[in-house]
Amino acid sequence: MPTPEAEVRVSTLELFFDLVFVFTLTQMTGLLAADPDWSGLLKVVLLLSVTWWIYDGYVWLTNSLALDALGHRLLLLGGMGGFLIMALAIPTTFDEGGVAFGVGYLAVVALHSGLYLRATSASQAAAIRGIVPYNVAAALALLAAGLVDGAAKWTLFTAAAVVLWAVPFIVAIEGFRITASHFAERHGLVIIVALGESIVVLGVGAAGEEVGLELGLISLLALALSASLWWTYFSNEGELERGLEAAPEAGRPRLAVNAFGYAHFFLLLGVVLLAAGLKKAIPDPLEPLSDGTAAVLAVGTAMFLAANAWLLRLLHLPHGGVLLVASVVSLATIPLGAEASAWSQLAALTAVVAAAIVSDRRRAGTARPTAR
Repeated sequence: MPTPEAEVRVSTLELFFDLVFVFTLTQMTGLLAADPDWSGLLKVVLLLSVTWWIYDGYVWLTNSLALDALGHRLLLLGGMGGFLIMALAIPTTFDEGGVAFGVGYLAVVALHSGLYLRATSASQAAAIRGIVPYNVAAALALLAAGLVDGAAKWTLFTAAAVVLWAVPFIVAIEGFRITASHFAERHGLVIIVALGESIVVLGVGAAGEEVGLELGLISLLALALSASLWWTYFSNEGELERGLEAAPEAGRPRLAVNAFGYAHFFLLLGVVLLAAGLKKAIPDPLEPLSDGTAAVLAVGTAMFLAANAWLLRLLHLPHGGVLLVASVVSLATIPLGAEASAWSQLAALTAVVAAAIVSDRRRAGTARPTAR
């Protein structure tokens, strides 16, 4: 039987870092809310693809980095500065703000590469050497995208995203070492902070509106929906860590990429879509929604549930089947929002997710541990 590894927990500096990263999600939410169509969705998918890749690279870095060293802390703070510049530039990245986004991205990549090469073990430094050229190439492509317009901008941005997400299939990653307790907790924290931001967005959408029965009711429904999604993820919190820890050490990096890289990307994309829909739904809760807003509400919820089910499957954990069913049913609420009202669609989505939770607990036979 393998010896249990030492438990490592997330530091307050890492949580601070996550709060800056989540600001990028807030900016993407605003971008999609202003343009809830295929163009807005594609912009968000490309932006989140490149941003999540390098953010998750910092999660891998801090999983192996001693953060009690002053130099490491200062360089990590520098990375936060790069993410802040990127976040500020997001609303205009596909217009005149693309250069600022590219500069911020290049700075984030440079600090990440330098820390990995100088401050981690020999095996991990060797592993990151294979990835650094791709990260730098993608950053330069994003910088170049800020200097051009039209189809060239879209092409460069798409090329950067494709290159980054293809890296794990091109480069050997077995040299990385993953501490399961820290890794699972860090990803859980970014999910809960992102869900929290979906509630903050309600305040933005309700700005200047009188708080009466209609606004109060739809706000509570939005909170109930976000809380239900939180429940589907965090009721499995301890199991996610154990599922990662159970993997052989040599195979753990590949599992980490699939479960906490790709699957968590879609979890966060789901949160961004949901938050954008909530922002548009709040001001007129009893009026029909536009087709685009009704779609992002339903697709955001469905994507979160489906990605959660995929995550459980990758880690060989049960309970994913009912989430897949709920994901499909969530899509059926689009006509309800577009033809009836925001209130009715939110009520239906909340009922779907709550029913999945109840069904899951009944099938489990016993109540699972309460999430933190």
